[in-house]
Amino acid sequence: MKRNFAGDHTGFDMSFDTSMWAVVLAGGDGTRLQELTLKVHGDARPKQFSSIMGATSLLGHTRVRLRRIFHDDRVMFVVKRDHKEFYDDELSDVDTSRIIAQPSNRGTGVAIMAAILRLLQLNTAAIVGFFPSDHYFADDAAFAATVQSAIEISKTHRDSIVLIGAKPQWPEVEYGWIEPGAQVTSDSHTPFFTVSRFWEKPQHATAQYLMRTGALWNTFVTVGRTLSFLKLFTDTLRQAMTQVSDALARGNMDVAYRQIETIDFSKDVLSRDQRKLLVIPDKNSGWADLGNPLRVMETLIRNRIEPSWFRKIRDFPPLLEELPRLDHQVERPSD
Repeated sequence: MKRNFAGDHTGFDMSFDTSMWAVVLAGGDGTRLQELTLKVHGDARPKQFSSIMGATSLLGHTRVRLRRIFHDDRVMFVVKRDHKEFYDDELSDVDTSRIIAQPSNRGTGVAIMAAILRLLQLNTAAIVGFFPSDHYFADDAAFAATVQSAIEISKTHRDSIVLIGAKPQWPEVEYGWIEPGAQVTSDSHTPFFTVSRFWEKPQHATAQYLMRTGALWNTFVTVGRTLSFLKLFTDTLRQAMTQVSDALARGNMDVAYRQIETIDFSKDVLSRDQRKLLVIPDKNSGWADLGNPLRVMETLIRNRIEPSWFRKIRDFPPLLEELPRLDHQVERPSD
């Protein structure tokens, strides 16, 4: 067995159900945070490889978080080939069969396609969860409990795909939203719902309405059977799925990735066919999408986190002064 990441066995349990897989999406370019990562590291590395939230990179935090739920050798990583200098060391303990190195970034939809096709070669009956590598959770245990509930729902609703939606704390206009439909009758202790509609970065008035009516932030964490994901893709983007499948079969993805268009999983796949989608509310994990420098600063302040670089940004122009007004009073770092 490969050595465990960072020698940390927290939550690592050999009795884990090995038919459960996680896929970590780590192939984004993170261009909106490059100004900040340049300040922190001296290079414009993608945010998933940056230690902006502490001593560990966001990818490292994601791995530790998932270890509460998944066996280490049931975690797959989708990366971008020219990020090798950043992921090579971080994933040195991961077998190469569980690393999909894309020749270019063609969006979350293509990354998920490639992972599903690889998983189908390993276990056609698997339940898989997809997890962005560049998000923040204040409470990993609460997040793990929600994911476990999503997995249990996937076991009983075999043809469905379960999305995790975070309970909104303010009417955010930079996030995607999920508008739940009817509550599904179930023996589950955790309520879950059909999906009525997706809203991508709504206007402020719309975000206020969505928050009042029970809509949820789209965390992009998605759980379901591999065959359910396969059917969703073949129903919505059959040609692209065929291109990626052929490329993987040939062992050469370069041509396909030059020809295929960028695909956003939420906009181009999920929102096109909602018949088999379910959503489960996550009320307690404190999720945040670290999409821009202001969001990073806000999240650090809101959660009272002060990594070493944060104490050295007095020359980083008035980002602290430009922070969006928070919904409740927080302590800002003193000079």
